[in-house]
Amino acid sequence: DILVDGKVCDCDVVVTCQVGDPVPLQVKLTNWSKHSVGPFALTMMPYQDYQNGVHNYDLQDAITFVGSNTFYIDTVKPTKDSVYFGALLFLYTGDFYLNIKFHEDNSSRELPLSWLCLPSVHIRATEPMA
Repeated sequence: DILVDGKVCDCDVVVTCQVGDPVPLQVKLTNWSKHSVGPFALTMMPYQDYQNGVHNYDLQDAITFVGSNTFYIDTVKPTKDSVYFGALLFLYTGDFYLNIKFHEDNSSRELPLSWLCLPSVHIRATEPMA
């Protein structure tokens, strides 16, 4: 589950926020399997989509994270969940997307590391209300 500014998000919803106001993020990973899973690294990467196949990830002048954009998850037991909190601060107006990835971080495995990507979250940063 992904919440942006307290609202549940999916790939069909555009979340609107104001430039200069921190936007709370919450990502909850629930383990529905019968076995413990982990360790994982959760990474959130903002980008702009130019609608021509180009994604701009070089946004350090437009967006900043309040806290870290990467969180480490040790183990999630069956039917339990882990919740991670952060915030984004938009410095300019525009349409932005948030790419959220879970990276399997188990070095004792012989298989290649795998990624689980959630659908991108669409966030529209607008001018502050006067």
